[in-house]
Amino acid sequence: MSDLIYPRSPRETMDGWMYLPRYIDKIRLHLAGKLHADYQENFGKGFDGTWLKYAGVTHEQMMAVVRKSITDGQVCDWVRQNVKKSAAEKSAHARDILSRPLPGDEAALARLKMRKEQCGGSHRDDVKTFVDVIDLDEKRI
Repeated sequence: MSDLIYPRSPRETMDGWMYLPRYIDKIRLHLAGKLHADYQENFGKGFDGTWLKYAGVTHEQMMAVVRKSITDGQVCDWVRQNVKKSAAEKSAHARDILSRPLPGDEAALARLKMRKEQCGGSHRDDVKTFVDVIDLDEKRI
């Protein structure tokens, strides 16, 4: 897929927020008409939605912020001014996304297994979370 541009890793951080740089990348790609179809279904949902919930902002707000910005620094400034969350709350968000799928969530565990197989990682015992699968699928690990 030569037209596929990967957003940054979900492990990347901005202003103490894990995942935020990836979400910004996805918004920028969407606004440019270059967000690959593989990312469309969960755009503004999934881990994007998890970040939004913890941050207390809407997808529409973030779309507007990114649309009006040229640099990540401008987005970061907006987040610093408008998303008043403690370091503990930001850490809770990181732990949340790094713990998925949750133990005992059989449907999510089956989805993880399927995603690992789809990206050629069924033999990878080190790939244990959806964040790991994202990084494997996007050729970072």
